[in-house]
Amino acid sequence: MLMKTWKTGFPAIVLAGAMMLMAFAFNDSDKAATTKVKFERPKGCVYRTLFGEESSDAHAIYKTPEKVQVAVDRGQEWVARAQQTNGGWGAGSHHRQQIMDPHAVPADPATTAMVAMALLRSGNTLTEGAYARHLERGLNYLLMAVETAPDQAQNITTETNTQIQTKLGQNIDVILAAQFLTIMLDHLDHETSLKKRTQAALDICIEKIQGAQNADGSIRGDGWAGVLQSSLANNALEMAEAKGANVDKKALERSREYQKGNYDASTGAVNTDRGAGVLLYAVSGSTRASAKEARKVKEAMNEARRKGELPPDAAPTPENLEVIGYSPSDAKKYATAYAIYESAKEQAQRDDVMDGFGSNGGEEFLSYLQTGESMIINKDQEWKSWYDNISGRILKIQNNDGSWNGHHCITSPVFCTATCLLILSVNNDIGNLTEIGR
Repeated sequence: MLMKTWKTGFPAIVLAGAMMLMAFAFNDSDKAATTKVKFERPKGCVYRTLFGEESSDAHAIYKTPEKVQVAVDRGQEWVARAQQTNGGWGAGSHHRQQIMDPHAVPADPATTAMVAMALLRSGNTLTEGAYARHLERGLNYLLMAVETAPDQAQNITTETNTQIQTKLGQNIDVILAAQFLTIMLDHLDHETSLKKRTQAALDICIEKIQGAQNADGSIRGDGWAGVLQSSLANNALEMAEAKGANVDKKALERSREYQKGNYDASTGAVNTDRGAGVLLYAVSGSTRASAKEARKVKEAMNEARRKGELPPDAAPTPENLEVIGYSPSDAKKYATAYAIYESAKEQAQRDDVMDGFGSNGGEEFLSYLQTGESMIINKDQEWKSWYDNISGRILKIQNNDGSWNGHHCITSPVFCTATCLLILSVNNDIGNLTEIGR
């Protein structure tokens, strides 16, 4: 291998962090008496173990704040009561955003998938947890939606003009369903036939997502903040690929390039044309789409420094990536992804950017979720600071009944509560998210 001139600039990132997955107790709202279910979590500092910093029997140095646990419990109890008789949950019409009664709106797959993912992440499965039955009914609702959708359709529902579709995009239902079904596969080993059915439904969803992709990697049917639909589609394809689903690698590559193309790391400029002019929506998608490639660069650079192939202060420039074996085209691509991730994540956490549209809506909550998941995928040492900050923000705006709702655009308390639960319980998903980044 030809040796090239070393470039220096960025310091090596030292992976650090601390998180322990805790036992949670949940209230089953379907029962007259309150039932407490305790979940045993692994001993030691799981966050640091998975991030490769200590053995699994090491002393835990961080615990999820009790007030966060209480908020998650209250949110789950509220959303369980919001489930409809057909097993689904709904956000309601874009034209009737003022309706806050979860039973006064029809169920839709997008909202159902978000709630189901929140229940899973909060500790429930089909066999364990106070809300196991709610999760099972939600799964059945989504499977039926996928299985009865016409083959030629790009979505899985006949519902139109929902808050989620109008604000994110017309095909958001199939995208969020794909994410949930992918996660669900890991919890179905006890029931082979149901797992096969879920896998078949996921394959249908992936085919529909890829069929709705534009030439530039975005997804057809933009909503008010269509960049979020395209970003969530990227997440769905990336998650499914990590679980061995039949994902078109070219489609996934186009998806990533579209999201990364919305951000210029050299200037910090963000293309918000498909993000309603809101910086937060676009920059969170760029962070999420670049996280996996940025982690690959970081790990390769750390290994090269360890072996003495590069000096300790070597920066992840295209030249240095070529030194350690990247082709010229890959060196440029991966160095760009690294730069986008590092710059975009900082912007996504700025107070003025986090203000989003100026008040909290479902789009803001989704953007926060994307930033946090990106940092875990990247094994980013700043993740805990993000978590402390965002959990504090979210706890302050929880309603007295345990729900959250938006104040613009996506106002649905069901959708917003599910998204906030996904944010607050993201520590329970560190294993799955870091696997995506491999």
